[in-house]
Amino acid sequence: MENIFMKRVYEPYDESDGCRILIDRLWPRGISKEAAKLSFWHKDLAPSNELRKWFCHKPELFEEFRHRYLDELRTEEQKQEYIRQIFETAAQAPVTLLYGAKDPVHNHALVLMEELGRLAEMER
Repeated sequence: MENIFMKRVYEPYDESDGCRILIDRLWPRGISKEAAKLSFWHKDLAPSNELRKWFCHKPELFEEFRHRYLDELRTEEQKQEYIRQIFETAAQAPVTLLYGAKDPVHNHALVLMEELGRLAEMER
């Protein structure tokens, strides 16, 4: 986990970001593909459309959103494959997960980082 980082896609690019992976289902507004400097766009790692629309970034729904998204991360094969790829890449170089949400406390990237941390602990 020491090689996996997270930041908003709107923050400036830095060479230390290493492999830059956008983890949002929708392309972030106002960002060109050139400015994003992405290595990958894993939109299927993001919450399902149904869950994303239900949550609508409402802080009062975050705890339930967190539980539902963790369930998706733990049960959906495509999401698990992306997680494996993140760990494989991070074993060789830094990985920066990029998200667009304005709220730094109530967003799916935090839930994903929580799950990555849990999985890394299980591997130890």
